[in-house]
Amino acid sequence: MTGLGGSLHRPLRGGSESSPALFERLHDLPADCVRDLLADSEASGSRIVRRLVDEWADGTNRFDRPGEALFAALIAGRLVGVCGLNVDPYAGDARIGRVRHLYVLTPLRRHGVGRRLVARVIEAAGNRFESLRLCTNNEAASRLYEAIGFRARDEAGEYTHVMDLARRSRCAR
Repeated sequence: MTGLGGSLHRPLRGGSESSPALFERLHDLPADCVRDLLADSEASGSRIVRRLVDEWADGTNRFDRPGEALFAALIAGRLVGVCGLNVDPYAGDARIGRVRHLYVLTPLRRHGVGRRLVARVIEAAGNRFESLRLCTNNEAASRLYEAIGFRARDEAGEYTHVMDLARRSRCAR
């Protein structure tokens, strides 16, 4: 990932009209490249991107264990969204993955960027994990996850949504 960054107010161009964003796996997270996401998330009162940046910087979470990945959405070389996949640290089972740190710049929401980032995570998880879990208290995010196929969980705990990947792959055959 090189040459990313730019102003939050710069016009967005790139990709195609139906799908302007390009998606790639990240192996590095330079601070200057994530600046727009961090500013946008903090302006909206969210700490998702701050946690991502801090955990990356201190080595707590670099999405580098087997099966893990961090994905980026890029428009004209500019980072406009992220979503990660970890082994779920709360599950005590390496076959359970966790969707982490989904964030899309506010002006680009409801344009399929988040949906496509989560699709990349699900695709990457399919060969390694039996299920995916996540935790959100954001209603719009809940609706997105449920539209993609995650089931909301009624009882309290370490996750709010789950997707059974083993069942999903059997149904897709």
